Parts: sequence; C-alpha cells; structure tokens
Amino acid sequence: MSDSVTVIIPCRNEAKHIRLFLEGLVRQETAGLPWEVIIADGMSTDGTCDVLRECCVREPRIRVIDNPAQSVASGLNAAIRVAAGNIIIRMDCHTEYAPDYILKCVETLKATGADNVGGPARTIANSLMAKAISAAYHSPFSTGGAKFHNENYEGSVDTVTYGCWYKSKLEELGLFDEMLIRNQDDEFNLRLTRAGGVIWQSPAIVSFYHARSDLRSLFRQYMQYGFWKVLVIRKHRVPGSWRHLVPGVFSLCNLVALIACVVAIIVQSSFYLTVIGSVWGASLGLYAIACLGASSIATKRYGWSIFPLLPAAFVTFHVSYGLGFLFGMAYWSLHKPAQGGRAFTKLSR
Repeated sequence: MSDSVTVIIPCRNEAKHIRLFLEGLVRQETAGLPWEVIIADGMSTDGTCDVLRECCVREPRIRVIDNPAQSVASGLNAAIRVAAGNIIIRMDCHTEYAPDYILKCVETLKATGADNVGGPARTIANSLMAKAISAAYHSPFSTGGAKFHNENYEGSVDTVTYGCWYKSKLEELGLFDEMLIRNQDDEFNLRLTRAGGVIWQSPAIVSFYHARSDLRSLFRQYMQYGFWKVLVIRKHRVPGSWRHLVPGVFSLCNLVALIACVVAIIVQSSFYLTVIGSVWGASLGLYAIACLGASSIATKRYGWSIFPLLPAAFVTFHVSYGLGFLFGMAYWSLHKPAQGGRAFTKLSR
C-alpha cells in the first residue's frame, strides 16, 4: 500500500486566519505524495464557513466537515474517522509551516519508526510583550526543561507539537479523549508512551506558533492547561512529568502562607505572624532572584529591551497554571467528567 496523507485541522471562528493558513497549506512541497485536507469546523459564526466554501471550490483536496461538539478533540476525531490517508498530520490555523513540513513529517515517521513525530515548539512574536512571552516560553524556568521547547533537540520526547501518526496507531489507542477541552494531545501521548510507543522530535520539522501578545490571554490559556491537566492525571493515576506538579505546589504554598498570615492577624499573634511572614518573605525573595536570573538568560533571544517584562511573564506562566491546577483539583473532586463540567470549556484563543 502506497502512503497518502490526510491533514486534519480543527477550527472555530477563524475568519481572520484561515484564508492565509490554507493558502500556505496548498503550497506545501510534497514530492508527489498524495494528500488531502479535512477541516472540522465547530459551527463557526464569524464568516469562517464562507471562506472555507470558497477554498473548497478552488482546491478539491480540501474538505469541510461539521464538528457540532465544538471541542478540539471531537473535531480531530471526526476528521480522523473519515480520513482517506494512512498517515495523519495535525495542523493549527495559528501556526505558520515551512513549505516542506508535510514531507519532513512523513520522512521522519518512516525513518525513525516512531509512533508520533513532530518538530520543536518555535514561536513568532510581533510585539515587545509577545517577545517577552515567547522568550519565557522557551526558558526552562517556565517549562521545567520540557524538551519540545528546545528548538535544537532531536530525539525521544514525552510529547511533541501537533503530531504525525499512522492512522492505524491512532485507532488502536482509541483516538483523542473528548472529555478534555485542553491537554488532549498530551493525554494521548501519555497513553502512547505508556503502551510502549515512541514519540520523536526532529528540528527538521519546522513550524512557528504565534505567541500570545498580552498577559491576560496568557493567564487564561495556562489556567486552562492547569485545570484540565488534573483530569489527565486523575485518568492515568500518574502525572506525565514531575514538572506538571510544580506550579500547583508553588501556588498552594503561597495560598497556605497567605491564609496563615491572615489567621495570625485575626488571633493577634505577632510571634506567628513574624515567623510565617519571614519564611514566606524569604521564599518570595528567592523566587524573585530566580526570576531575575532567568530573565537575564532569556534576554539572549530578543535583547535587553524585553528584560523589564520578563519577570511578569514568568510569574504569569507559574501562577496561572498553578491556580488552574488547584481549581481543577477542587472542581474534579466534586464533578465527574461524564457530567460535562462547565468550567473552562471555552478556549482562550
């Protein structure tokens, strides 16, 4: 059986991005490899459907299917089920891809024998704040040293950006978990590695994700990641990595210290207030020093102009994920996933 590729794309209300994305997609250099595109539209209301219909007329290899559930996981699964290709490549409307992206994915999948392949997480930043967020995103201080944030690393990883799989492997593992609004790719990769599969990252697979441009949207994005990560851990009874727990522990320690100080004030215990305040202040001082040190290193990416913004970016990464994780622990202890919890069901993009 000769190889063919199906590119799957979940989207909803992407009128500002979808046309440019598809124009780049149809220019992919595939060296004669047969391919098709399936876009799972989550019932868009902003004119996205009009753009998609226009593109389908011009390019018959593009198909659009409905995704009434409107989640990323349900869209991915719907596209996989009707895919004609034996190789599945996921793409995203907010990302720019090298002209040989599809070809490099297929070549890497076949050359390595891995079960999932992809490129490192590269970012594009167009404003000063976006550059600070991008620099923090690539720093081990905010990511815990996740290898897929390292643009030069090649080898086995625990998760990878987007992904390229044989359709049979996706079907074998049960596709993506539609209970998850976020982290569905991480959860699938955890299932894959626990089943003995291999995930491979290659710097030759090049794409560029548009970094968030403000701290508010970054905060909401990573609070969602922390919230839904709890459900992944509950499902598998183990975290995919220790780094997933650190922000939650950090936020919990600070909340406990704050509550303890308030209690000490209420009971008018100056001794306990002094002790707790001193320990908490010292720990925050060490954290501030770590932030400044990491910020100094991160300036190598875009220069010293971003230095004043970097500590705020690091704090946003840590606190938002940590608070989301703690909220997730409380929320999922009271709700069953099958009940369809309402919290954080709307994506932040």
